Amino acid sequence: MITQRNRWASYELNDKQTEQATMIAQSFQLPLVVAKLLVQRGIESNESVNKFLYGDESELYDPYLLADMDKGVARIKQALEQKQKIRIYGDYDADGVSSTTVLYYTFSQLGANFDYYIPHRMTEGYGLNKAAIELAKQDGVQLIVTVDTGISAGEEIAYANELGVDVVVTDHHEPPQILPNAIAVINPKQEHCLYPFKGLAGVGVAFKLATALLGEVPLSLTPFVALGTVADIMPLHDENRILVKNGLLQIKTGHYEAFNAIAKVAGFDISAINASHIGFAIGPRINAAGRLEHAKQAVSLLIEQDATKALEKATKLDALNKERQLIVDEIIQEADTLWQTKRDQARQEGKREPGVILLHQYGWNVGVIGIVASKLLERYYKPVIIFGVDKETHMAKGSARSIEGFDLHYALTTCEHLLDHYGGHAAAAGMSTHINQLAALEEQLSELAYTIISEEQWIPKLQIDLVCQLQDVTLETIEQFDLLEPFGMGNPSPRILINDISVESVRAIGKESNHLKLLVTDTLNQLDIIGFGYGDYADKLDRFDQVEVVGQLSINEWNNTKRPQLQLQDIMTKKNMIKVFPTREHFGIIYQYIQKQKMIALDQVNDKLCSLSGLEPAEVNFILNVFEELKFINKSATSIIAVVSPKRAELSSSKLYRKVSQSFELSKV
Repeated sequence: MITQRNRWASYELNDKQTEQATMIAQSFQLPLVVAKLLVQRGIESNESVNKFLYGDESELYDPYLLADMDKGVARIKQALEQKQKIRIYGDYDADGVSSTTVLYYTFSQLGANFDYYIPHRMTEGYGLNKAAIELAKQDGVQLIVTVDTGISAGEEIAYANELGVDVVVTDHHEPPQILPNAIAVINPKQEHCLYPFKGLAGVGVAFKLATALLGEVPLSLTPFVALGTVADIMPLHDENRILVKNGLLQIKTGHYEAFNAIAKVAGFDISAINASHIGFAIGPRINAAGRLEHAKQAVSLLIEQDATKALEKATKLDALNKERQLIVDEIIQEADTLWQTKRDQARQEGKREPGVILLHQYGWNVGVIGIVASKLLERYYKPVIIFGVDKETHMAKGSARSIEGFDLHYALTTCEHLLDHYGGHAAAAGMSTHINQLAALEEQLSELAYTIISEEQWIPKLQIDLVCQLQDVTLETIEQFDLLEPFGMGNPSPRILINDISVESVRAIGKESNHLKLLVTDTLNQLDIIGFGYGDYADKLDRFDQVEVVGQLSINEWNNTKRPQLQLQDIMTKKNMIKVFPTREHFGIIYQYIQKQKMIALDQVNDKLCSLSGLEPAEVNFILNVFEELKFINKSATSIIAVVSPKRAELSSSKLYRKVSQSFELSKV
């Protein structure tokens, strides 16, 4: 018996919502299934539906609604007029790199005297630092404009003020209680900021600054907004949806050599790019520069306009990404061993295991520990903090990922006396401290986790959008779902539950047999299922097992043939659905009828055989599956065909017959 890995949560529309979905379908000439998904996602009015499906730059908000935008623009324009040197100060991740690129093109268009600076992840760490500010002063910089960083740099900005270097902050991270004393602090998450949309990425805030400076919406920069927004896992609704959708359309034109080059080394067609390509192909390669060497390599690629040079730079990042993958795999193995040791120790001492996974090691590459944290979270579904410790200073730099119910930013705030620096969101954060503080940090965070995370929240939740029958899963349905693109955070690809199906074939695939390939059927219809990481289930599933599956639909194209395919996200076997175990007489009646007819169309099976035998469809389907296993019949895509002169075989020689018979016998005990 296979039980589900996750907590399945289905969204059921009430009568009023169903009526609203019907009206939306009629008003916008949409398939009803798409209209239902829109209503599920809170998009219920005609205005919101229109904006979601067809919103363009005219729907974007006035950048001056952002608090301090007027001050920031005024200071930058002063620098432009007086030819003062401006330095863009970015972060080393894909959002920071994209933000830097947006202002690079903006300042270039404005004829500014500027350069850009991104701190080295290993030697400088996250955010503004005093050494970088001193360097800016030495280089004659009079204005620093931060992108995707700066909101927590109160001390560093005070130091810049002492040196006579002005700072304009643009950021999207959670603001501290005391804001930095900068010329302008532009961040939609500030309490006093009335900006209507709080979900902008760092690059989104930089784009709004660019819009204000240029006096128009610079659509040519939306590819970089799309990159940073998707890579930083920002919600793809409201302005983000408009910007990402436009950015993808621009990238598809092939006019951006950086994206063309990455697509070539990653092996996908640039004209078919979607948000998933950014999340799983482009973003990791852009991030690889800052993780292993220096993020300025990524900026250099994004601003490159020569095709040959862009390909050379993209190839370098591709090699770094492969190296990064090897390093991550090695650290995950080491971290997993450390965690198992902690669990065993707690068990031996009669204690509960820590409420958070907090692990550290000298020499772990701090550029990849965030990825390690994400992988361990997927494996154990606990808040995770991974620290790399410097061998000389014993300072620990950490990266954290969290689960529903445990707000990392809040949690770290309660432990700020143990930290030198921290920042981030509810789901992801970074921090630094001395190794001597880690034990106390683990103890305090673990206690907090057990206090505030409910029993239910310790189990990962799988939100199901639609419950479907196999007959509903068609190429047309999948194409209808595409109306909701781009998919991502806040607007995931529809997740469906399919029930009333049985396993037709099962096998493990992949070099290490770690993936699962299923063919499922409801007798009339079939569906291919691919389960990445589910290879061990191949030995747990048998042909004719009744299952329910949850996953996301895609189109599998092979040899110019398109077929629906489900990417498996969870599965459970069901107790056999038959309510009454068929007698040998039932088997005989159905067998004799099939032999007499020689062939029965599948779409007539239930009516004909149910009427003849007095059984329900589930019992009839069971009998047919037993006959097929014993090679009494063959099934085609459209019919059941009697085997001429089959070999004699007892019903008890059928594995399915014995299995179901045994389950009925056990149910009587």
